[in-house]
Amino acid sequence: MQAKGIDFYMMPTADFHNSEYVNDYFKVREYFCGFTGSNGTLLVWQEGAGLWTDGRYFIQAEKELEGTGVTLFRMQDEGVPTIEEFLKQNMRKGQTLGFDGRVVSAKDGQKYEKSLVDKGISFAYGEDLADSIWKDRSAFPAGKVTVLDEVLAGESVEKKLERTYAQVEKEGAESLLLTKLDDLMWLFNIRGCDVECNPVAMSYGYIEKNRAVLFIQQNALDEKVKGFLAEKKVQVEEYNSVVKFLEQLPEGKKVLLDMRYASYTLYKTLADRQTLVDKKNPTELLKAVKNPVELAHMEEIYLKDSVALTKFIYWLKTNIGKIEITEITAADYLEQKRREIPEFLDLSFPTIAGYKANAAMMHYEAAPESHAVLKPEGMLLVDSGGQYLGGTTDVTRTIVLGPLTEEEKLHYTAVAAGMLQLSAVRWLYGCTGRNLDILARQPVWNMGLDYKCGTGHGVGYILNVHEGPQSLRWRYMEGVGEAVLEAGMDVTNEPGVYIEGSHGIRIENVMVAENDVKNEYGQFMHFKTLTWVPIDMEAIDEKQMTETQRALLYGYQRMVYEKVSPYLTEEEAEWLKRETRADNTVFLRHPSK
Repeated sequence: MQAKGIDFYMMPTADFHNSEYVNDYFKVREYFCGFTGSNGTLLVWQEGAGLWTDGRYFIQAEKELEGTGVTLFRMQDEGVPTIEEFLKQNMRKGQTLGFDGRVVSAKDGQKYEKSLVDKGISFAYGEDLADSIWKDRSAFPAGKVTVLDEVLAGESVEKKLERTYAQVEKEGAESLLLTKLDDLMWLFNIRGCDVECNPVAMSYGYIEKNRAVLFIQQNALDEKVKGFLAEKKVQVEEYNSVVKFLEQLPEGKKVLLDMRYASYTLYKTLADRQTLVDKKNPTELLKAVKNPVELAHMEEIYLKDSVALTKFIYWLKTNIGKIEITEITAADYLEQKRREIPEFLDLSFPTIAGYKANAAMMHYEAAPESHAVLKPEGMLLVDSGGQYLGGTTDVTRTIVLGPLTEEEKLHYTAVAAGMLQLSAVRWLYGCTGRNLDILARQPVWNMGLDYKCGTGHGVGYILNVHEGPQSLRWRYMEGVGEAVLEAGMDVTNEPGVYIEGSHGIRIENVMVAENDVKNEYGQFMHFKTLTWVPIDMEAIDEKQMTETQRALLYGYQRMVYEKVSPYLTEEEAEWLKRETRADNTVFLRHPSK
């Protein structure tokens, strides 16, 4: 930094596309400070360093930063400055802020420009300082690309390009520079393997009327993929040529650029010569509304995935205390059950298997040098999912292994009640996730507790496990958009309770928004549940539930038994009948039937 004249240097969690999960090549922040979470920014200056991360990672970050000299800044906690505020308070006039402009979004770059303008701050954004320091850095990713057959995609590349460009024109633009990896995979009906658990390939797209250019590493394409793209009349250029291509565009073009995902470097490349239309990628919404073919495959895959998880729970409950099981071997067994499904491709994210206090860390990951041995007491939280030819799954269950405290039962019951209430909601079209979040959170809030994350996120189709623009969250955040829930959008439903040093509880299903009755009041909507895995009745205190909540619980459990039991052995099916209380006569049929 001194040699380059840089006073403050910023290292975010991002690749050249502002992806949530990144290839090892881009884990610069992790290399320098040791924090392994999927969200966080490291800021280094002469006198110190700070890490900003969100509530999912507070406990984890404290442990991983211990002894590093890096100060933890807990985002959104009272009195904690944002990075922007910290820079404004601590940078002196005329100083220089440095970062690799390829891994900082245009939106963030603009924000820093605006907030620091009064101090005359210079920006050194052409510097990847890690490259000369990180000697054993992984190679740049260039995994094999494959074609997603239209039988699975449900829509042709030509039709997707046509619908995308119609939205570009609607926004008053002539072209679209597309930088978001999962949107690119969706648009061109291809998949890659450049990011662990996310089937994406490093790429950019430039779309204008009657022309589509895909910038991708050509050594990742075999003859089949090249032939497919040629047949679709997609012009293929080398990945690293995108800047040169943009520099050679005729001046004055109206280019739609989503500043959230486009890099600051690409923004600066275009800003002086083109008219930028700062709007969301139209592909984001088009991709989020699943078509009938996708939905049919998802329903089939989610049932198979639910069967695998149910078999895992049976194995765990019948073997705990008899053989040694650790957080790691439990996760391995579950992965083995998923691999038995013919359509299985990969995990959709590294499995989170947290026992007792480890489960209080929302994104805990057991490691060979640090993991717990399971005992016939307490609870194990398992958050996991798979990538399949036919869908991407995400499901969490907190499983009772032995005696629980009254507090643990109280917390588990509240989480289950909230999840079930949200599953059963009816609403008028026009609602966003912020209108519905309270249904999942209310039982937890009633106890004076909260969980420091949203209640739900979209899930990709053979794509990223976290997908927008839809979400379920209560907090209003300036500048953070909301999306109306559309029929065909899927979303997770995952309330929780996390007590540091004691236990963590999360129950997560995936649901799809559907149209319900339409009348003089408007279009009513409801959710259809895709996940059918038993809720652990050993942790339920029915006295803490309302009559409606109990009815929803037994209705859901009965549906789990009906859907899953045909795929189980006789012993497993008998266990599931007991586990779900399927012979209980007090139930309402779950609304997703």
